[in-house]
Amino acid sequence: MAQAESLFEHDRRRRAGEEAPLAERMRPSNFDDFVGQQHVVGAERVLRKALEAGRLPSFILWGPPGTGKTTLARLVAQASNANFAPVSAVTSGVADLRRIVGEARDNQAMLQQKTILFVDEIHRFNKSQQDVILPHVEDGTVIFIGATTENPSFEVIAPLLSRCRVFTLESLSPEEVEEIVRRALSQQETGLGKLAAELDPDALEQLVNIANGDARVALNALETAVFATKPDAQGRRRIDLETISDALQRRSPMYDKAGEGHYDTISAFIKSVRGSSPDGALYWLARMIEAGEDPMFLARRLVILAAEDIGLAQPEALAVAVAAQQAVHFLGMPEGRIPLAEATVYLATAPKSNSAYMALELALDDVRKRSNEPVPLHLRNAVTGLMRDRGYGKDYRYSHDYEGHFVQQEFLPPSLKDRRYYKPGEEGAEKEIQERLEKWWGEDAPPKP
Repeated sequence: MAQAESLFEHDRRRRAGEEAPLAERMRPSNFDDFVGQQHVVGAERVLRKALEAGRLPSFILWGPPGTGKTTLARLVAQASNANFAPVSAVTSGVADLRRIVGEARDNQAMLQQKTILFVDEIHRFNKSQQDVILPHVEDGTVIFIGATTENPSFEVIAPLLSRCRVFTLESLSPEEVEEIVRRALSQQETGLGKLAAELDPDALEQLVNIANGDARVALNALETAVFATKPDAQGRRRIDLETISDALQRRSPMYDKAGEGHYDTISAFIKSVRGSSPDGALYWLARMIEAGEDPMFLARRLVILAAEDIGLAQPEALAVAVAAQQAVHFLGMPEGRIPLAEATVYLATAPKSNSAYMALELALDDVRKRSNEPVPLHLRNAVTGLMRDRGYGKDYRYSHDYEGHFVQQEFLPPSLKDRRYYKPGEEGAEKEIQERLEKWWGEDAPPKP
């Protein structure tokens, strides 16, 4: 145990050098100093108990940036007296993995020491690279710890995932980010204590808010602001709101256009429009615009929403959505955000109906599950004399020859003549559609919902 602590402290002293960023220098050296994630690192949680029992499992840490994934992996290595072998999936490859596995075998044979293979951003390893890790996890050569911001269910191969526990880390709360910031301001050895820096209350509030639960963002901005502020006559550095805002520039969006954040956010947007919440829809739209989402992707989603969820309750919605798509294509960004917002509010506040969508789904189900009967003769087009002789078009009634441009006749195959796919909703224009159908078809009209 003493050896592991010595190595850890040596690493800590190295990180305390001026060349290391504040976020790196402020990594805690023990679980008691670790801020947040108590559902994972708490004294009575399974991870801590496994460490105490000396039965550390392979596991994956899944959570947003700046929530302590790498720090937690280091603390686990320290507590288990294991050799810590970190690699980044961005810069490392199969050769690095094989080298670490070879060293792990040597350590196990000569020193009886475990090796923790820590792979940061494991989601960036492809299947073949992840396959290299698998057998060495199975035979106990290495204890594997992976860190990822993406859902492991989608990004980690099933055989490796099945051999790992998944611990989910949450974004830090504002109170937890504030605690980390205050520690950084007060600590003399690894923090900014020697610089006598102080944050104005509104500057602290802005820093915590814009950090968005990411300790690294908060600490990097804090360090920039402190060094950008000249000490006063008493040697103190007072950080005001303007300075901290300049250091932050903008909120770090928790959004990856190729990852789960993309799917979660567009899901929230779609459900807000469907749920008739213009405020919710605009918020999620703004999140995606700010994160740099493809505006044409957003426009396509609006067209789908107009057809699927507003439908015939307000048929004009589709025209509005298509017009927004054309406007975005014509204008580009940032001006294109305006028609996107207009269409979003229009769709969110429109009456809703999925009757056309559901009618098609019912018809498709019959097409797939029932025999496809021939088109009834009266509905066929008699192009030639032979076709007329065979009865094509016989007894077909031309609707415009009748009063009201309507006459009752059968349009479905015989086995489906009583099927009713379309059932108008009760909102908006569909009330009138229901009335027309009842007038035309009488008892054969679709029943009211």
